Amino acid sequence: MTVNRTTTLPGVAAEAALAVPGVTGLQPRLSRRLAAAAAPTLTDARPHHTSPDAGIRADRAPGGGWHIEVRCVLAEGRRALDVAQNVHDQVGTAVTSHLAALDAVERVTVEVTVTRIATWYDGW
Repeated sequence: MTVNRTTTLPGVAAEAALAVPGVTGLQPRLSRRLAAAAAPTLTDARPHHTSPDAGIRADRAPGGGWHIEVRCVLAEGRRALDVAQNVHDQVGTAVTSHLAALDAVERVTVEVTVTRIATWYDGW
C-alpha cells in the first residue's frame, strides 16, 4: 500500500466513512458551520461550502493515541445501528492502517454520531 504522507488523519477517516453504504454525508459541528457561514472566501462561489472532512474531528487521546469523532448523515431505509457500527469499524481500520504505514502505531478510538436520517427529498 502506498501512503500519501500529505493525507490528513481526518481526510483518511472521512474517506472511510463516506465509503460505507448508507452514509450520505458528513455533518460538521455547529461551530464549524457558523464559522464557514460568517467568513466566506472569495474563491468559493458557495459561501456555505465545507470540506469533505468537516464532519470528522481527530484529537490526541488523554492516555495516548487518537480519538476520532465522526458525525454522519445516513440514508433513509437503513438501520442506523448497523451503519454506525460499520462506520466505526471502517474508520478504525483505515486510521490504524494509515498510522501503521507512517510507522506511527498508536491506539485509535472511534466515536460515531448519527446527526440525521436523510430522506429522498432532503435538499429541496
